Amino acid sequence: MNQWLSWLSVEYADQIEMTLRLFGATVAGMIIGINRDIHNKPIGMRTLGLVALGSAIVILSGSVYEGLHFGQDAVSRVVQGILTGLGFLGAGSILRGKDGTEVQGLTTASTVWIAAALGVTAGLGAWFITIAGTLVTLLLLTYGTRLERRLIRIFGKSNSTEADQALED
Repeated sequence: MNQWLSWLSVEYADQIEMTLRLFGATVAGMIIGINRDIHNKPIGMRTLGLVALGSAIVILSGSVYEGLHFGQDAVSRVVQGILTGLGFLGAGSILRGKDGTEVQGLTTASTVWIAAALGVTAGLGAWFITIAGTLVTLLLLTYGTRLERRLIRIFGKSNSTEADQALED
């Protein structure tokens, strides 16, 4: 059995690595999405998992011909295309109120963009960046509103009712 597993890991090392990268990207996006689900936001775990997975797939598709070593130019162009395209998806979650003054959904749009970035890092095999980026994103989504409210109160920029309304997203 060990001999067979050893042969399998040597023979299909690239495919195993790509599969791990795809799963890593998906999990990172899903973790961010769970936070959005908990807060009843329109984009959740499945959507952000798919965004991250899609980004990783696009990055890895360039590696089919060159092994798992990427040319800097090609990666740069692919990343630019991913992030530009995701801007449109994120823009779809931004809504303006009927009076034209209230904008909602910016944080949700940002989570779409960050899920794509996490997919890119997982696709490139940058595991530390993927994990650290996921953790920092979760910290910001979980505690960012409280911190922002506290800073607004400390610096007295506006009254707390206006600040609370502005931080609904």
